[in-house]
Amino acid sequence: MTQPRTTEPTALPPVVDAATWRTALADLRAREKAATRELDAIAAQRRRLPMVEMPDYTLIGADGPVWLADVFAGRRQLIVYNHMWSDGAEWQCGGCTGFTSQFTRLEFLANYDARFVIVTSGPIEEALAYREKVGNAMDWYSSSGSNFAADVDAAPNTGFAVNVFLRDGDTVYRTWHTNGRGTEQLSHTFALIDILPWGRQEEWQDSPEGWPQRATYSGWLDSPDIARHYGRNGHA
Repeated sequence: MTQPRTTEPTALPPVVDAATWRTALADLRAREKAATRELDAIAAQRRRLPMVEMPDYTLIGADGPVWLADVFAGRRQLIVYNHMWSDGAEWQCGGCTGFTSQFTRLEFLANYDARFVIVTSGPIEEALAYREKVGNAMDWYSSSGSNFAADVDAAPNTGFAVNVFLRDGDTVYRTWHTNGRGTEQLSHTFALIDILPWGRQEEWQDSPEGWPQRATYSGWLDSPDIARHYGRNGHA
């Protein structure tokens, strides 16, 4: 469940006239625009990254074993979220569960010759049951029968990752990888929270004196929360 704040708000932004507010907003907007241009430059560099050929991994999907090249479902580009997993656990990683629950409308990727799926190291039967339990809308695969997870920097019991692949015929290449806070750019959750006056309200953030703050992660929805909101049978 969502945890209560450690402190109640005791301060508010200063109140100024409209002209002063617009001046301050313009100063911030200059930095925001600079950041946008830097992100464009980073994306341009990403498009120029070299790539590395991958082995012929066999994953396991809802209908049984499938070659990694076939996970593309005929498309040329593939995004994979490697979901943290503990075999037999009632609830899997709350961060992974919450992060991936955002992605309910992925059909637009077809226009870009791409697909986005989840791969977990857990048994496929458990993975699909958990997907149903928490109401996840993505397609899930298991890498339990191969070294795929370890080879893409998401070994079992270590962490999560996002990897991107490009297919040329039956040959698959790895083109990009990130983990940790690198995945935030894919999330609308933090983008929405970060434009709020009080931001994420986490104790690590640089906030004015008196801003509400609480333990890091404590405001995130946990796996039972996701199941209660989105699960097919109202689990939790």
